[in-house]
Amino acid sequence: RYCHVNVPEELLQDLLPGPVTLVLERSEELNKDLNPFTSLVGVRIPDHPFMRDLARACPGPLALTSANISSQGSTLSVLEFQDLWPQLSLVVDGGPIGDIQSPECRLGSTVVDLSVSGKFSIIRPGCALTPTVEILQKKYGLEPESS
Repeated sequence: RYCHVNVPEELLQDLLPGPVTLVLERSEELNKDLNPFTSLVGVRIPDHPFMRDLARACPGPLALTSANISSQGSTLSVLEFQDLWPQLSLVVDGGPIGDIQSPECRLGSTVVDLSVSGKFSIIRPGCALTPTVEILQKKYGLEPESS
């Protein structure tokens, strides 16, 4: 609905829900103000029951950002970013989103651009890089896009 999907449905099911953000061509239905300087949009379906329930309860897409200052590790609990609370309109505590002791959980999602048919490029390695690349290359035969 909000992007043009040019990959097999099975590929989507292999990567989502999970710690992967797929970057695809934005559809005409998605508000251009959400990403005015590009025709691309990142789509993520987290494997977190609370976030999935929240998304189902909303009639449109949720435009979210990480609860951390850019270039810092991802926060995993609501208390870890309480210094940002005064700058936010809403804080929802749905419980921890990963193993607080695991450094990999703080890497954020793996962001992969799938907007070019038959190709992929990694925008951010994130916490699921190796399994994501294996799925894209070995199972679906996608080639890394050269820079």
